[in-house]
Amino acid sequence: MTAEPTTTGPAGTDPTATFTELYGSEPDGVWAAPGRVNLIGEYTDFNDGFVMPLALPHTARAAVSRRDDGVLRLYSTDVPGGVVSLRVDELAPHSGHGWAAYPAGVVWALRRAGHPVTGADIALTSTVPTGAGLSSSAALETVTALALNDLFDLGLSAADLAVTGRRAENDFVGVPCGIMDQMASACCTEGHALHLDTRDLSLRQVPFDLAAQGLTLLVVDTRVKHALGDGAYAERRAGCEEGARLLGIPTLRDLPYEDLAAALTRLADAGADESVIRYVRHVVGDNHRVEQVIALLDAGDVRAAGPVLNEGHVSLRDDLRVSCPELDLAVEAASTAGALGARMTGGGFGGSAVVLVEEAQAGTVAKAVEEAFAAAGHAPPGVFDAVPSAGARRLS
Repeated sequence: MTAEPTTTGPAGTDPTATFTELYGSEPDGVWAAPGRVNLIGEYTDFNDGFVMPLALPHTARAAVSRRDDGVLRLYSTDVPGGVVSLRVDELAPHSGHGWAAYPAGVVWALRRAGHPVTGADIALTSTVPTGAGLSSSAALETVTALALNDLFDLGLSAADLAVTGRRAENDFVGVPCGIMDQMASACCTEGHALHLDTRDLSLRQVPFDLAAQGLTLLVVDTRVKHALGDGAYAERRAGCEEGARLLGIPTLRDLPYEDLAAALTRLADAGADESVIRYVRHVVGDNHRVEQVIALLDAGDVRAAGPVLNEGHVSLRDDLRVSCPELDLAVEAASTAGALGARMTGGGFGGSAVVLVEEAQAGTVAKAVEEAFAAAGHAPPGVFDAVPSAGARRLS
């Protein structure tokens, strides 16, 4: 399999040409920030836990020029409609603007932090599939933050840019996400997975050269998004916080895996809601699974990570209950066809699955998934290689 540039707009759209046509001048520069896929560690980032994403070849790209008159103009080749024109001093949280809320929220977050961002002209294009659980919104936030950081000489680190993007999504857009997506987009490096501690943002670049071991990591984009996911993320976050409160700990990160069984008994004895008990079991278990995968990668035994991915999917399906029939089918079909391991990735209720497979079997596994979807009457999924790629960078 090769990296299929599944797009939300015209493949290869040049943001520079679009910028010049829209705004009548050449941009000051062009930047890119990738989407991501998460190998293991789901719904752990807002619990101060561990995650292990890698950047995809798919990117959001932005052609940008600085303005000093307080005007922010935004355009996306991937969304119908014209230029969105805003005043930076009038930006306010939860004020709508559709897709434009993500880059506008970055401007708002930078200004709230005291940075002198006085406006910009921005033309955006993206090959990160939307609604696929691959962080298309984080890519938009990160590429905007990086461009403004450069153009206004803000001196922010990659982690600072990620924090800015999360603040934009949490406080401006109103999505209570964790920090993983933005950190992955800002900080990943080519050929590596990112082992991130979301409590202190310490990170380690873990070599992840699957091709050298005859392996491939496939992404299966189910191309579906179920409405149930709209409020489910916030509900699960609240349930995790309730579990930590009942256990008397700051976050579920503070519950050691070896104490999990006893903690679940305590929660049951305290009359905790059954869903809270399930959420605690998943989060603490997935933190442990991240540590297991890290140990296996360090030992050079990537194939042994397959069963850990399988366990992660079962937990997401049965304890967190964020899977869906299409994701379960993708995992089941891939496993039946010989995959080493597979699990849903991202927020769930649609989106994508990751599949660890022998390189020689990648085509067979992909075909099996496609045939299973056809037999079930589902739309054809998108299947492509998750090639560990570079994080946000300036292109010109």
